[in-house]
Amino acid sequence: MTDSHTFKVSIVDWAAAAPLLSKIRREVFIIEQQVPVELEWDGRDEESIHALAMTVSGEAIGTARLLPEGQIGRMAVLSPWRRQGIGTRLLRCLIDAADDPQRLFLNAQTSAEAFYRRNGFTSEGEVFMEAGIPHIRMIYRSR
Repeated sequence: MTDSHTFKVSIVDWAAAAPLLSKIRREVFIIEQQVPVELEWDGRDEESIHALAMTVSGEAIGTARLLPEGQIGRMAVLSPWRRQGIGTRLLRCLIDAADDPQRLFLNAQTSAEAFYRRNGFTSEGEVFMEAGIPHIRMIYRSR
């Protein structure tokens, strides 16, 4: 188990951090989850706010982004670092960065629905498929 002293989460500029952010997303989404490349790279990164988790030794281990319309997505944590609080810290970082947290929503993989629920999101609507993976829309309800 790690603690917050072994990693830090911060908002980063896409242009400067793209290689680190892209490497994480490529490993988690394209390789591990087999999301088609053309679906992962949607051309919206430059307009998004990005959060990056890094170890104290400088290894990029997690990322997430916030689109201008309030959608959180592309949340990915490298496999060896999961279940250590990194996803929660990434999510909190983006919630804190949002102009209006009450507008926040996301399309959660159903396997992560409980995680988002613990972090203040509620499910809305029916399960749907996105990139061949079952998802559910979730809306943020501040605690």
